[in-house]
Amino acid sequence: MVLARRVRAALARLNSALPAEALDDAFRKLTRAEGADLVVRNRALHRLLVDGVTVEYRDADGSIRGARARVIDFDDPARNDWLAVNQFGVIENKHSRRPDLMPFVNGLPLAVLELKNAASGNATIWSAFQQLQTHQAEVPALFAPNALLAVSDGVEARVSTLDAGRVWFKPWRTIAEDVLAGAHVPELQVVIESLCAPRRFLDLLRDFIVFEDDGGRIVKKMAGYHQFHAVQVAVGETLRAAELHHAAGRAAQPEGRYEAGRKPGGRPGDRRVGVVWHTQGSGKSLTMAFYAGRIIREPAMGNPTLVVLTDRNDLDDQLFATFARCRTCCASRRYRQRAARSCASCWAWRPAGRCSPPFTSSSRRRRATDTPRCQIAATLS
Repeated sequence: MVLARRVRAALARLNSALPAEALDDAFRKLTRAEGADLVVRNRALHRLLVDGVTVEYRDADGSIRGARARVIDFDDPARNDWLAVNQFGVIENKHSRRPDLMPFVNGLPLAVLELKNAASGNATIWSAFQQLQTHQAEVPALFAPNALLAVSDGVEARVSTLDAGRVWFKPWRTIAEDVLAGAHVPELQVVIESLCAPRRFLDLLRDFIVFEDDGGRIVKKMAGYHQFHAVQVAVGETLRAAELHHAAGRAAQPEGRYEAGRKPGGRPGDRRVGVVWHTQGSGKSLTMAFYAGRIIREPAMGNPTLVVLTDRNDLDDQLFATFARCRTCCASRRYRQRAARSCASCWAWRPAGRCSPPFTSSSRRRRATDTPRCQIAATLS
């Protein structure tokens, strides 16, 4: 279920050096995702969107060459084709459905918004949620490339991802940067002005969606607004502390001013990034996974080595399990991932053939008779 002419035009525009047969190959792979169920197909397409499509073609001398065809330009949102369609009609297996609002990027339906009339006494965000479930059951092909789902009754709004239960549809509370939207601003307006903004939508698509492989069952998860902004600020502070300039200019602060949230940061190059504080149950493990994946992709960082230090063995195990389940988030296609457990609980990423980074617990460095000097509990930095 794609807008074929727009998809082909985007492939040609973003991959001008590739011949027509390679672009045809990329189009076929984008429109014929393989997988036993919808979430598996969605994961496969997500990797193609983020990493590009592997294609082969014959050059002028008859040799077979390989390349990657870009599907989306993540560096320059303006180079992509943005389209929102109201009441987009879809027919599949004799079922006809019309989602309320469908944003397309380069001809691919990457979001679905189901809206209810606030003036109707029976309209709620949860009736919109049930409508989404019906759409997914009856026209699943429409959701194969989907990145974002949203429901609203015109005032309240919730967002989540494919296959998420009702409890995982959460509000998004910020529009610009990390400042909470005012209580008078409708939640639907917040969702549209924040997540549907091209730059923020592409960041969410590439850096803040993970597929956890939990014992054979794939669970798709998306960052909450607090995780999204915490990671963005943390990346900016990392570049500031390392005195590096952001290649695309997104995370860097203006000249002469460096901030972490609303508190002033340090001097450029002071090697002090800062601390992200989480309350219990707010997703600190996933925040760390999102940060790891984001900082690894940052061109200015080169091949970074990350060391995760915890103060408890059980937290060490928890974090290792999270990173292992989200390993596709924590490394781009340039990195080969290998998970290995040892006495030091080592998760091995191998950028350019090098091993990094280890997980370890500070408690493992203490003697059994040592008295802990402090309890950091859920504080992670």
